Amino acid sequence: QVQLAESGGESVQAGGSLRLSCAASGYTFNTNYIGWFRQFPGREREGVAAIHFGGQSTHYVDSVQGRFTISQDIAKKTVYLQMDSLKPEDTAMYYCAAGGWPRYPTRPDEYNYWGQGTQVTVSS
Repeated sequence: QVQLAESGGESVQAGGSLRLSCAASGYTFNTNYIGWFRQFPGREREGVAAIHFGGQSTHYVDSVQGRFTISQDIAKKTVYLQMDSLKPEDTAMYYCAAGGWPRYPTRPDEYNYWGQGTQVTVSS
């Protein structure tokens, strides 16, 4: 079992920045990818970014490319999502998830373990 704990969500104004953290614990030896996802009210969860845990590869969806950056601190078993140039349409609940070897790293159904989420609200 892998436990994930997100933090860092808060309310900011448009154009601002936030850094979300995802701390992993438990049996992480089979965790190869960690992804960030978000869910808008009344909509399905969607991918944001993903990273090969302990590796180099990163993946982004088009809507955040160039504005969001995913990174990791392996020693702390923590993955970060730096979010810059935030827009009101980025307002959502943000989740991190852990998985094995996803074929499509930003697809939610490729991941097995999920955190509880952290709310990001961007005001105009």
